[in-house]
Amino acid sequence: MILLKKVLLAFFGLCAGGVIAAGVYAFLAIIGVFVRLMGKTGTRKHIFLYETVIILGGVIGNIMDIYEFPIAIGGFTGHLLLGICGLSVGIFVGCLVMSLAETLKALPTISRRIHLAVGLQYLILALAAGKMTGSLLYFWQKMASLG
Repeated sequence: MILLKKVLLAFFGLCAGGVIAAGVYAFLAIIGVFVRLMGKTGTRKHIFLYETVIILGGVIGNIMDIYEFPIAIGGFTGHLLLGICGLSVGIFVGCLVMSLAETLKALPTISRRIHLAVGLQYLILALAAGKMTGSLLYFWQKMASLG
């Protein structure tokens, strides 16, 4: 009876996780994050590679989250790996936010409200640079207190 309960719990957990993951990926596809990245980088011919990497990323990310594999890398190598992972996640979140903002037509609204006819790209760059600087300072202080 206990085994049946565990099997059913695992089944329903996997089903619920699959539904949530499908919803997240559908949201990302609808707002055009992947298409925009392919268009900006000029790599539309590698769509099968994009699909494979996106699926593998979701599956491996879920496995790492569920089982919490420890990664015993310390010192400079660990900090370098952490920095690369943080930069990758930051780039993805930035692309997600920009796609969502464009989808919601927020940029034209902002430019009309602040009467900005030219230079919107510089405003966006300044906002991104400020966010990046704040994040780097925050994490630099945390890493300095660890080492």
